[in-house]
Amino acid sequence: MRFVYVMDPMDRVLPDKDTTFAFLRAAQRRGHTALHCTGKDVYIDAGDVWARSRALTVSDAAPHFTFGKVADVRLADVECVLIRKDPPFDSEYLYVTLMLEKLRGRTLVVNDPRGLRDANEKLYTLHFARHMPRTLVTTDRDRIHRFVAEVGTGVVKPLDGAGGSGVMVVAPGDRNARSIVDSITREGTAHAMVQEYLPAVRAGDKRVLLLEGEILGAINRIPREDDVRSNIHAGGRVEATEVTAEERAIVADLAPRLAADGLVFVGLDFIGGRLTEVNVTSPTGIQELSRHRGKDAADDVIAWIERHASDFRPALNSIPPG
Repeated sequence: MRFVYVMDPMDRVLPDKDTTFAFLRAAQRRGHTALHCTGKDVYIDAGDVWARSRALTVSDAAPHFTFGKVADVRLADVECVLIRKDPPFDSEYLYVTLMLEKLRGRTLVVNDPRGLRDANEKLYTLHFARHMPRTLVTTDRDRIHRFVAEVGTGVVKPLDGAGGSGVMVVAPGDRNARSIVDSITREGTAHAMVQEYLPAVRAGDKRVLLLEGEILGAINRIPREDDVRSNIHAGGRVEATEVTAEERAIVADLAPRLAADGLVFVGLDFIGGRLTEVNVTSPTGIQELSRHRGKDAADDVIAWIERHASDFRPALNSIPPG
């Protein structure tokens, strides 16, 4: 099969950490061809969606990747398109998801572009607010300070952040609190999410990886002593962990909505058993999970793609471009 990866440039990819590299490696091992492109390489011509792509081979040994020939590929002719560009979800990302709508019913796209547009990784979680810590979303700085005073300590996040970027703790009496809130809300002009601080974060922020609503496994990310953030890219230490019965119940509650939105590969974040984020844009953690399991979890994802890509093949000749 041929898989097109719409992603960041390869020189930004960390071979020992990035989930996309694990997908590339697993698919290559299973005999599939990888075609790499960035968002700017996706285009529409004569009513159909194409990508200016390059054949890609990966390796665990340096230099880790090599490119082959450049070719323009009609995306309806490949078996799967994987949208794996890291956040932020900006206007260019939006345009790419809109162009990839042309593939609906013709080629498997993971995750579904419509689902990606609907699922801001902070706001989408609010569909499941019953499982979350107390949460506020606002531009109103005074409202944020009142919220923090009520809950004791708050965690402030920009809505477009990723990898722990911009995440800060605000406590009553902290002389930096007003400056932090001013910065995150851009002087009250940008929405921010504020959540009740959960002290259990010092014991870890659990990432549970899902494939079509089923649990692949989990890792526990422990923050550094000098940082509130537990994200791997922010220096969080990764430990093996299990998914509790209570967390499994939450996953079962979320699964129908995720399936309805075409969100196949998803990372849920839990702190102290409370859901804090639903990551859908470019979830990571599969390499760390694989090391703890002693088995490559990326194989499970590629096997799922193999099974479901075939669902679209009979439709190719019956659905006209556009």
